This record gives sequence, C-alpha cells and structure tokens, in this order.
Amino acid sequence: MDLTPLGKLLISVGLIVAGVGVLFFFGGKIHWFGRLPGDILVKGKNFTFYFPLMTCLVISIVVSLLLFLFRGR
Repeated sequence: MDLTPLGKLLISVGLIVAGVGVLFFFGGKIHWFGRLPGDILVKGKNFTFYFPLMTCLVISIVVSLLLFLFRGR
C-alpha cells in the first residue's frame, strides 16, 4: 500500500494550518491588511457593512501562485 499521497496531503494541511496560525499571531501588527483600497465600507446610522473585496483578491492571487509553484508536477 502506497501512502505517499496521504503524506503529501498531511504536509499540505499542516502548512495551511501553520500559515493561518501565523496570520492570527501577526494579524494585529499588519494594520493595512483588511483596509486596502477597494475594500467596501458602508456606514449607516444604525449599521455598518464591510466587505474586504481587494483583500480577498490579494489573498486569492497569493494562494493561487503558491499552489501553482508547489504543485507536484
């Protein structure tokens, strides 16, 4: 029985969890993250609506580049 794919999956999941942990640890020190130009913020009298559109795009591009670079082919 070949367990190589399972090993690769476990390493990938571990790296993702570690990356999220680093983001939580340093999240307060990165003041610009989540406040990029292009993020939508609407403040009303009784409500606030915030959608981090540009932040989501930046995260998507970075994750896509990392997956492209580290895929196993």
